[in-house]
Amino acid sequence: MITFLFRGLLYVVSAGLGLIAADLLLDGFTIEWDKWWGFVICILIFAILQSVLAPWVGKMANRYVPVLMGGIGIFSTLISLVVVVLLPIGGLRITDLTGWLLGAVIVWLITALGSVLLPLLFLRKKVAAVKGQRR
Repeated sequence: MITFLFRGLLYVVSAGLGLIAADLLLDGFTIEWDKWWGFVICILIFAILQSVLAPWVGKMANRYVPVLMGGIGIFSTLISLVVVVLLPIGGLRITDLTGWLLGAVIVWLITALGSVLLPLLFLRKKVAAVKGQRR
């Protein structure tokens, strides 16, 4: 259970980092910092949607369009962004096509890298502590 919560927390952090990176890199992708609570809710909803949609989109693509299997992550990221932007809570705005397309790619890339690298960063200390205890 602790591992599940730890991985969930790291995924939420990596999703937040991806959204912030897209905000910093793209003009059409804007985090509304004056509505910080809306942004926090956006991160949580985005992470939950992404976790639910990725397997579902993968199953649909495998069944109907197997050629798209490589783009599952980006496509589910784009769907999650659409839902989060359409919510009336504020916190995130995407205004142009570049923001939508490149934003989805940036968020997907940062989230994917964060999902791999953040656990390694935290687990490295734990592994070193366990190795130190064995000696």
